[in-house]
Amino acid sequence: MCLWFVFLLITRVAAWLRLSHGIQLTVKRVERSAEAAGAAAAALISAEADAICSRQVIPAPPPEPVPDMLYIAIDGTGVPMVPAATRGRAGKAQDGRARTREIKMACLFTQTTLDDEGFPVRDPGSSTYLATFEPAERFSQLVDAEARRRGCQHICQPVIVGDGAVWIWNIADQLFPAATQIVDLYHAREHVHGLATLATRLLRGSQPDWLAARLAELDAGDIPALLNADRDLRFTASLARERDKALHYFETNAHRMRHKHFRALGMFVGSGTVEAGCKAIIGQRLKLSGMRWNIPGATGLATLRCQQASNRWEQIWQRPHNQTPLTSLDRYAS
Repeated sequence: MCLWFVFLLITRVAAWLRLSHGIQLTVKRVERSAEAAGAAAAALISAEADAICSRQVIPAPPPEPVPDMLYIAIDGTGVPMVPAATRGRAGKAQDGRARTREIKMACLFTQTTLDDEGFPVRDPGSSTYLATFEPAERFSQLVDAEARRRGCQHICQPVIVGDGAVWIWNIADQLFPAATQIVDLYHAREHVHGLATLATRLLRGSQPDWLAARLAELDAGDIPALLNADRDLRFTASLARERDKALHYFETNAHRMRHKHFRALGMFVGSGTVEAGCKAIIGQRLKLSGMRWNIPGATGLATLRCQQASNRWEQIWQRPHNQTPLTSLDRYAS
């Protein structure tokens, strides 16, 4: 069910209630109802995850033919919060106070085929999303449960795609030790551009050629050549420290930046699916001008939007919704 259709339905129901029963269904009332519905869904998803992780529930294997690859793309984005939700948290503003809280998101999808030009094609309708403000440890449990629900243990090759954040690779190492880990190519390119900007005064007119050469090395997976070229530049003092800090990103992720090799294997090398999810699912609803959220309200709306994007309404709402969450075992027994 599309969100615009839900909005249209609510609008018509509101008009009918007002005319026939004199009940005024205000925007605030609809908002509170949606947040409560989302909270119930989030509680159900959490209970389902606990049941799967504890092996109380064993998900059915994926239908034949089993896809070749299961991708788990992970990212995070900040959501503007009311002061009470950020009290005591450090931020990047001049006063040191936080204005946002990070919501972590994962997009899981499968891939079976390549297009005529040899590029990977996401299996239609295979994308599912989850998002939470919970710490990385709890987020990893939710990801683990969703991967198991998607049949990860039956799929030949899991692939983790992220922007290089340490917490993402900690999840990958802990839960999916056999997975291929890939740093998003476009995030890595941004870091190369950052190095070129840092070296503007040293390179002067040769900066465009230098940048093109480093990008070519990145595309080829030749990280040692990229590192050597940067170290050859005669940075001093604070610029040298900034350069070394930037190079650490490439040193620690070199084995995840073999993009030419990954492409030869027919794999995606970008995290566009989860980045699009951060923008469309989270940003277009929770990050509009003037918005400030508390954690329960933002969690509820984010959960509903993830379920809508995942086409999982039927699985979540198996019986009339009364804002009382079912347990995971209730769901599987019904």
